[in-house]
Amino acid sequence: MLLRLDERDDLTPEEEALAEVLTLLIEDYEEKRYPMPRVSPNESLKALMDDRGLKHKDIWPVPGNKGAATEILNGRRSISKAQAKRLAEFFQVPIDLFV
Repeated sequence: MLLRLDERDDLTPEEEALAEVLTLLIEDYEEKRYPMPRVSPNESLKALMDDRGLKHKDIWPVPGNKGAATEILNGRRSISKAQAKRLAEFFQVPIDLFV
């Protein structure tokens, strides 16, 4: 039902409200039945790099230098707020992945 509503451009106000309620119900159900595991910021970074085929040399300028990137990737250093912001912009993802 939601997919059919989502495909249309000419929804009535009632159909828009129904689509919004269905979306909220689906999201709530999925969060309760299939919760996403919490991943550490450095694991998020590793996963994003792997997904995009990036190596250490491709991202080290974002956290600031090679040493900082190495320590973050190895879990020896946490990601600062400034680094998290730059990483989020670089990968075009929510900053929450890095804090």
